[in-house]
Amino acid sequence: MSNEEYVFDDVTGDWMPQSQFDKLHAERNTVKAFDAQGNELQDGDQVALVKDLPVKGAGQTLKRGTVIKSIRLTDNPEEIDCKYEGIKGLVLRTEFVQKR
Repeated sequence: MSNEEYVFDDVTGDWMPQSQFDKLHAERNTVKAFDAQGNELQDGDQVALVKDLPVKGAGQTLKRGTVIKSIRLTDNPEEIDCKYEGIKGLVLRTEFVQKR
C-alpha cells in the first residue's frame, strides 16, 4: 500500500490519490480548440482560411485558402493567435479555419 495522500474531488465526489487528482485536474483545465470541420487544433499547426476575411486595422483582406503557419492556442477555445506577413497581432476565430 502506498503512502500517498488522498484528496477529495468536489466534481466527482470521490476520494482519490493526489497523483490521480492532479492528472484529472490538468485534463479538465486543458483548452481544446476545434476548426470549422471539428478537427482538434494544437500549437504549431497549419491552417487554411475557409472564407475571405477583412482584417480590421490592416486595410487588407485575407482570401479563402490562405495558409497560416504555426498557430498558437489562446485561453479562449474559439480564438487562435497567428503570424502573417504584414499583419501584427493577428487573432482568428476557429470557425473560419481548417486544419491542413
